[in-house]
Amino acid sequence: MDRRTDNDVLDAVGPRLRALRRERGITLADLAATTGVSESTLSRLESGQRRATLELLLPLARTYDVPLDDLVGAPRTGDPRIHLKPIRRFGMTFVPLSRRPGGVHAFKMIIPARPEPLEPTPQTHEGFEWLYVLNGRLRMVLGERDLTLPPGEAAEFDTSVPHWLGSADGAAVELLILYGLQGMRAHLRAHPHRPGSR
Repeated sequence: MDRRTDNDVLDAVGPRLRALRRERGITLADLAATTGVSESTLSRLESGQRRATLELLLPLARTYDVPLDDLVGAPRTGDPRIHLKPIRRFGMTFVPLSRRPGGVHAFKMIIPARPEPLEPTPQTHEGFEWLYVLNGRLRMVLGERDLTLPPGEAAEFDTSVPHWLGSADGAAVELLILYGLQGMRAHLRAHPHRPGSR
């Protein structure tokens, strides 16, 4: 049973909004331009100097593409089911498995089958990523290393290192991914001498 008072719930909105904005790498100025809410209002909302209203939260929920309940940390209503909404990016499907803004996020990632494997295009961003191969053979390019991970293999890496994930043989690959900002780390690491590396 959730024993938080209304004031407890409202006091937690500002820190939750700040964590979500920082996690997405958005500045207050960018957020103001997108939502139409002034930068000073957004700053006061995040710092707790202004109470959240529906008028302020609706454009933020739209911009972040999260349910309004997630922004305010509304208590669950008794339905234990999680309604997953797949996200398609870069030709891949990401199914969010966690809902809380901030902290570590969990995704199931599906790399579709292709007639020919793609050429790696390594990218960088802030944070750490932990992954576990559920099905298929994953090709992971990490800096100078080019690894192949079969089902059951796990890896963790600093995402500031250029990296790319794809199919090793053109078949579909399914992964479980945990992603967190700098400092949020799991305890398994990619090792160049593991079986399946090349």
